[in-house]
Amino acid sequence: MAVVPVAVERSARMTALPWATTRPRVSAVVPTRDRPELLRAAVRALLDQDYPGELEVVVVYDRSEPDPTLTALSRPGRPVRVIENGRTPGLAGARNTGTLAATGEFIAFCDDDDEWLPGKLSAQVAALTTLPDAEFVSGGIRVSYDGHTVDRSLSRDRITLADLLRDRLTELHPSTFLFRAAVLRDGFGLVDEEIPGSYAEDYEFLLRAARRAPLVNLRTPLVLVRWHNRSYFTQRWDTISAALQWLLERYPEFGSQPAGAARVAGQIAFARAASGDRQGALRWARRTLRGNPREPRAYLALAVAGRVVRADAVLRTLHKRGRGI
Repeated sequence: MAVVPVAVERSARMTALPWATTRPRVSAVVPTRDRPELLRAAVRALLDQDYPGELEVVVVYDRSEPDPTLTALSRPGRPVRVIENGRTPGLAGARNTGTLAATGEFIAFCDDDDEWLPGKLSAQVAALTTLPDAEFVSGGIRVSYDGHTVDRSLSRDRITLADLLRDRLTELHPSTFLFRAAVLRDGFGLVDEEIPGSYAEDYEFLLRAARRAPLVNLRTPLVLVRWHNRSYFTQRWDTISAALQWLLERYPEFGSQPAGAARVAGQIAFARAASGDRQGALRWARRTLRGNPREPRAYLALAVAGRVVRADAVLRTLHKRGRGI
């Protein structure tokens, strides 16, 4: 499969590109909760994209008061809509509320604390339009944490289900997702709202999409992703543990990838240790090491459970490198 270049022509020249003649309408779904300043920065970055087609921005307020003044940011061919989450409270329900309200042929996700980088949308629409069998495209990220910035991208053009079972591939961040709206109706469906606390809903969404067809990947950062202590999952260790156990049960395919299953078990072990459940941490660490004796998360979980190191110190060190547990 040919690599789709991310360096795209500016708007004035895009009409010369074959894919630009169709210019499919794109809907960007932005779930939000109590982040007004970051949200406005995210919306402006969407509106500033040089994509020559229509782009609607659907802001979905989840368990917070909507701000109708956001619609004033609308531009010609760039309407901003403000709605409330009418489904399950949480990120998954908010994403689905916006997706069902969207009118675009293509749908994109963007979190309210992230910003699309210039050229992101044009490059991804080109990928889906020039590859007619493609349904889903993602790309790399630029991680910003505590004054540090790290670029993370994958050096491959296709992502398979086996790839995702082996590794979460955190480069495939939900704010980089772009997919055909039709596949939600006739393909892999909406974001799953049964996941405890909506944690890892993006990973499950990727797994389900990859079950149907390989994902297209662009080998460059497309989105500025901010990692900070205001993340709604920063200290929700019990929710994280429950969601990851749900994921292992839902996807028996992990049985074909022992190292991948051990990775998830190691994350559960770390979450149990961080929540103060020493016995649970030890149990899951043993399960991790049976699957992969070299899985580092098991040893980090044991260190946290033994009070050798604090969980937040581990996370700060990883985040500065653009990585998570």
